[in-house]
Amino acid sequence: MSRITDEPLSLADAVERVRAPSAGAVLTFSGVVRDSHRGQRVTGIDYHAYREMAQQELDRIEADALERFPEIRIHIAHRLGLLDVGEESVVIAVASPHRAEGFDALRFAIEEIKSRVPIWKKELYPDGHAWIEGS
Repeated sequence: MSRITDEPLSLADAVERVRAPSAGAVLTFSGVVRDSHRGQRVTGIDYHAYREMAQQELDRIEADALERFPEIRIHIAHRLGLLDVGEESVVIAVASPHRAEGFDALRFAIEEIKSRVPIWKKELYPDGHAWIEGS
């Protein structure tokens, strides 16, 4: 169900992909480009990836989440390319029978994305740019 895209992300679409009659909780995470980082003004972020490997790793993270939390449904989408401040770079939706498992699965997914998926970001500043690791 996961996807890598160059198009704007839709949190509503992610939610619709996981809704189920058995789900008493639908939880979401939306990673948004912010206007500053470590005291530096940010004007945007340019996301790059080894696309095929990133897609495979997102699929593995979803599979790992389903193995750890078998009653959930999960959808992850990550955007690539140039994003402006305020735009969503990643969305995750989790549906689960109960909220506790949903929150645990959501946290698991975003932490695994940050540590495992080969996506790199170049922060853009008014006077230059910098490649950011592990943010």
